[in-house]
Order: sequence, then structure tokens, then C-alpha cells
Amino acid sequence: MQDKLQLNLPTYDYKLQFKRDKPYIFDIIRKKYIRLEPEEWVRQHFVNYMIQNGYPTGLIKIESGHQFNNLLRRTDIVAYNREAKAYLLVECKSPDVNIDKKVLQQVANYNRTLKAPFLAVTNGLKHFFFRIDFKNSSYQTLTELPPFST
Repeated sequence: MQDKLQLNLPTYDYKLQFKRDKPYIFDIIRKKYIRLEPEEWVRQHFVNYMIQNGYPTGLIKIESGHQFNNLLRRTDIVAYNREAKAYLLVECKSPDVNIDKKVLQQVANYNRTLKAPFLAVTNGLKHFFFRIDFKNSSYQTLTELPPFST
């Protein structure tokens, strides 16, 4: 699978396992093997990119549920600060999904309840990072992953 899905993210020493001829990848955060689909490949690489950049594994949650418009939604990755407040919300897409306004609106909507000051959107090939200014209802585009802040 890795040959088919070469990403614009650092490689890491991932663990694969096969069950009934289907690939599964080990998720260091959930501490279990997860069915390997293109979006999961991106999610696992991005989590490891975050860890390589100082984000503590104990403060990262994957596919946690939250309410939006009275509907239960799942966020791909949320990193929390040491006060247990959402710090960075990450939306992952499959490499074949174009990051467009609809995807950006999705992550912005999810963040209405989480109130994370930073957002990231990735398809593994392209990454977009934002700093959110809730007070002024604006945002700033960043060029790289925001550093983890204690």
C-alpha cells in the first residue's frame, strides 16, 4: 500500500498486519490495529508527523466524537494542551480528495464546538494550517504545523 500512496509526510516505522487478506496498521494512539484505508494511511502518517514535532501522544485523540448541529460527528485528530483544551484540530482526507472550500468549511464547522486555536487540513499530499482568532472572527494562514504549546 505504501508504494501506491506516497505521501508528502515523513516516513516512520509503521507496523502492518493482515487479517483475512486485509491490511491493518497499528495506531500508536488507540494502541490497536486499524483497517488500512487511504484516509487511515494519511491519518497515521500525520499523527506521527505531529509526534516527531513535539506533540505528546497522551494529548492526542483520534476519531473522538462531538456534537455539531445536534448531530454526532467524529474529528480525525485533536491535540489537547496541558489544560485539556483543544489546541489543534486536524481533518484528514484520502490523497485522492481535493482540499476545497467544502472540506475547509467542514473543519471550521467542527471547530465551532471545540474552539481549537489551530486547524490543519491534509490529504497527505497537501497540508493547510490556520490560526483562528475567535475574538475577531478571523483566521491567519500558516506555512507549517504550529508548534505544540504547553
